[in-house]
Amino acid sequence: MARATGANAKLYAKLEAAYGDPANGDYAQLPFITCDLGAEQPLEANDVLGLGREPPQPSRGAVTASGTIVVPVDLRDIGFWLSLLLGPPTTTGTAPNFAHAFASGAVALPSATLEVGYPEVPRYFQNAGVMVDSIKFPWAPSGKVNATVAVIAQGESDGAATNAGTPTANVLTRFQQSMGSIKLGGSPLGAITGGELTIANALDPVRTIRADGKIDGCDLGVAAVTGQINARFADTTLLDAATAGNSVALSLGWAIDANKSLTIDLPAVYLPRSKRQITGPKGIEMRFNFQAAKPAAGPFCTVTLKNDVATY
Repeated sequence: MARATGANAKLYAKLEAAYGDPANGDYAQLPFITCDLGAEQPLEANDVLGLGREPPQPSRGAVTASGTIVVPVDLRDIGFWLSLLLGPPTTTGTAPNFAHAFASGAVALPSATLEVGYPEVPRYFQNAGVMVDSIKFPWAPSGKVNATVAVIAQGESDGAATNAGTPTANVLTRFQQSMGSIKLGGSPLGAITGGELTIANALDPVRTIRADGKIDGCDLGVAAVTGQINARFADTTLLDAATAGNSVALSLGWAIDANKSLTIDLPAVYLPRSKRQITGPKGIEMRFNFQAAKPAAGPFCTVTLKNDVATY
């Protein structure tokens, strides 16, 4: 009997026409690093007394279907996750150079069907009604760029055969941390040792009384963009911005060239005052935990992906 391995596991995905209706046709095969998407149903201890000390049969709790998927931040497939996070983009340009602008503020977000497959067994777990709750992006001086995607699904079903049709896959072109940049007010920030940014939808699963145990959907909460910047204390650029208490424009991203990049623009970011910690003879580092807010006009977060994909 064959045993399932991560090396051969598959992740297939396609946007749904309506929430919770499994997508039909050919899916896209997406690259991933780790995945724990699936349904869980805990056991609840029996609370009946009078039957002695031997435990009665437990009951089953509510079904939840959610998980975290770590994906490579790449040139093409990251656009699929961004479309679930922020909604369909506004696309400009001509082949082969397109610019996709994903903006915050959508009143409704799309859902997708994700299938996790283990072909050795074989067993394929289809999760319908998948919505993205948040995506976390990291910045570092070196290494690979992986994003952490938190998702909530309506429910899960499984079978011995795939429902993904004939999946298609894009050529994988990854962004590297060495391509990264962080800008304040349009000017590159120096002495930055690391950082991270999380774009969240604050999804609220709607659990109602229904026989299948599935949720009715997810309501959208107040969106948030939060993060942190770690910097060596070499100048007072960030410190002055934090002390003033006014909003600043922050831009973070990675670029391969002028037509291949991913940029996150936050026009109104607020920085807290941060103390300096001296812990030894080495350099002094400061941490700024920032929050983005709604500007006077326009979205408070725009993610622009430049690549050769015509549409998302």
